[in-house]
Amino acid sequence: MKPQSVRVPRLGAMSPKREELARLVQELSEEQVDVVLDDLRRRLAPPPKGEWPPVWFGMISSGERDSARRVDEILAEGFGRS
Repeated sequence: MKPQSVRVPRLGAMSPKREELARLVQELSEEQVDVVLDDLRRRLAPPPKGEWPPVWFGMISSGERDSARRVDEILAEGFGRS
């Protein structure tokens, strides 16, 4: 059974790249539609929201209040090296 074509109303002029995209979509086989559709949905989905503050935030706990000023000194002492 041949799938019915769906006519999408045009809302105005499309750029040449959108015209090409629409043409290429029409040329996809049904097997390709799922793969392309999944990829497009993934690309358009909003990025996952991370937690704030991140887990590494505030991980320098030297007991000193001037850690930001002393960052070069702290790193020179080997902080963060395995």
